[in-house]
Amino acid sequence: MAYLELKNVNKSFGGVAAVHDFSLDIEKGSLVSFLGPSGCGKTTTLRMIAGFEQLDSGTILLDGNDIVPVPPNRRDIGMVFQAYALFPNMTVRENIAFGLRMKKTPKEDVEKRVDSVLDMVRLQDTGKRFPHQLSGGQQQRIALARALAVQPRVLLLDEPLSALDAEVRVVLRGEIRRIQSELAITTVYVTHDQEEALSISDKVVVMNKGLIEQVGTPEEIYRAPNTRFVATFIGTANQFPGQTSEKNKVICVNVELLTGSLKEFNAGQSVVVLVRPETIQVQVERPQQENCNIIPGVVETITFHGAVTRLGVNINGQRVVADITVANTQPVSLNQKLWLTFPPEACQVMAAEE
Repeated sequence: MAYLELKNVNKSFGGVAAVHDFSLDIEKGSLVSFLGPSGCGKTTTLRMIAGFEQLDSGTILLDGNDIVPVPPNRRDIGMVFQAYALFPNMTVRENIAFGLRMKKTPKEDVEKRVDSVLDMVRLQDTGKRFPHQLSGGQQQRIALARALAVQPRVLLLDEPLSALDAEVRVVLRGEIRRIQSELAITTVYVTHDQEEALSISDKVVVMNKGLIEQVGTPEEIYRAPNTRFVATFIGTANQFPGQTSEKNKVICVNVELLTGSLKEFNAGQSVVVLVRPETIQVQVERPQQENCNIIPGVVETITFHGAVTRLGVNINGQRVVADITVANTQPVSLNQKLWLTFPPEACQVMAAEE
C-alpha cells in the first residue's frame, strides 16, 4: 500500500478548475516531483497535501489515515518554500529550533536536534548568525534544516531553488537528494525546471491544466512520453506532422520518414512524428545507409552548449535541431550543406489530435 495517497482530488478557484480528478500513489521513502508549466496546479496540489488549501472533493491518505480534516499543524508534514520564510529576528539556531519548541520538546533534545540538522546541511558554523548574514543558498539550507528538525513524516518542497543562481541550484539540488536519501523521507518536490525534476526524482508527475499527463521514472518520461505535451515539455523534440502511408512510412510536409510499425494507426491517418535531437547524426557527405532516414539540409544556427553543440538545420523550409559532439562529428560551419541521419526506431509517432 502506498504511504501517501491522493484519490480523485479536485480544486477550483472562481469556477476555474485548478486541479481535476488527481489520483496518485507515493511510496514511502521516495522523492516524487510535480513538474509542469506555471498554472498547471502543481503548487495547489502541494498546498492541499500540507493543509493550506481545502479540497473541493477527494481524499488524501497518509499511512492509511485520512488527513483532510486534520489541521496543517497536526499533519506532521514539513514544508520548504521558495522564499525561505525564515524569521529575520531569530538566529539560525532559533529558526531551526522554533518548530521543536512549539512541540514542547525538552531543551536538551532541541539542542541535540539542531546540532544534528546543522551538520546534515553542512552549516555547523552558522548557528549564531541571522538570516540576512547568509547567502541565498545558505538560507535555503537552513529552511530545509528547520523543516527536517521536527522529523516530519512527509517533506514538501515548493520551487525551493527557483530564486537561486544557476550554479547554486545545481549544488543544492544534489544536497537535497543526498539528505532525502540518507533520511529515506517521503518527499514531494514541485518545480517547473525539467532538468531539476529528472535529475533528483524517483518518479516524475507531469501536469498540465490541472491534469496528470504522465507518471513515470525520469527515463520513462523522457524516452517514452505518452502524450505530445510530455514529449515537447520534457527536453526538445523535433515535430514532423504528416499522414501514415505504408506500414512503416509517414509522408510529412517536408520529408518522408521511415518509422517503426504503424499497426495501431489507420492508413492515411494524421499523425505527428517526434524525433529527439540527440538521436540524429550529422554527416558532411551523403551516407550510403539502408533502412535509415537520410535528409539533406543547410546549417542555419550553431549554438555551443559545452558537452554538445546544437545545430539548427533547414530542411525544405522546416527547422530541425540536432545535437552533436566534437569527438563524433567533423567541423561544421554556417550555411554548410549536410545530411541528417536517424534510424526508424528514433521516430515516435503520435496521433495528431493529441
